[in-house]
Amino acid sequence: MEQPRTSQSQRRQRPQPPLSPQVPLSPQSALVEGTLAEGTPVYRVAARPARAVPPVVLALRRLPNPRLTGLGGGLFGAATMFALGCLDWLLFDGSPVVYGLLFLPVSALTALWVRGADLVTAPISVPIAFAVGIVPISGGTGGFGGQTMAVITALAVHAGWLYGGTLIAGLITCVRKIRMMTRRQRRARPGPPARRG
Repeated sequence: MEQPRTSQSQRRQRPQPPLSPQVPLSPQSALVEGTLAEGTPVYRVAARPARAVPPVVLALRRLPNPRLTGLGGGLFGAATMFALGCLDWLLFDGSPVVYGLLFLPVSALTALWVRGADLVTAPISVPIAFAVGIVPISGGTGGFGGQTMAVITALAVHAGWLYGGTLIAGLITCVRKIRMMTRRQRRARPGPPARRG
C-alpha cells in the first residue's frame, strides 16, 4: 500500500539572503519575526566582530576581584602593610626602599578592590596603612614616646613613598569613578524614538 506524498515534504525552503544592518523587513516578514503590528519596521542588527583582547588584560581578569567596603579596604591595607613591614624587618633589616616598593602595589590593590560606593575611602586609608606598616622598621627605642618619635621621623623621611602610593590610589579611584559615571550616563540615555509606518 503506497502512501500519498504530501506537498509539505516536497516543499523546499528558499535560502534568504543575509540582510545588512538596519535594513527594514517587509510587513510579511515582520509578522514572521514576531512583531505585533503590521507596517512596523523591523531591523536586524548585525553582530559586531569580537575584538582581540590583549594578554595583559586576560591576565588581570584572572586575578581575584573582591569588593571591599571602606573599612575592609582600610583593614586590608593596614594588615598587609604591617605584615610586609615585619617581613622587611626580618629579611632586609628594615630597608625603607623595599618597604616603599611593596607599598605601591598594596596601594593599587586597595584602590582596585574597594567597592564603587566607597571609592573615596581608598586614598584616605592608604596613608594610614603606610603609617601602621612602618612601625616595625622605624627602629624606635625608649618606650612609647621613643617609638612614636621614630614613626613620625620615618614618615617624614620616607614621605616620597607615601605620596607615591597615595597618588596611585587616587588616580585609580578617579579612573574608576569616571568609568562608573559614564556607565550611568549610558544607561540613563533614552533609546531612539520608535518610527511609525
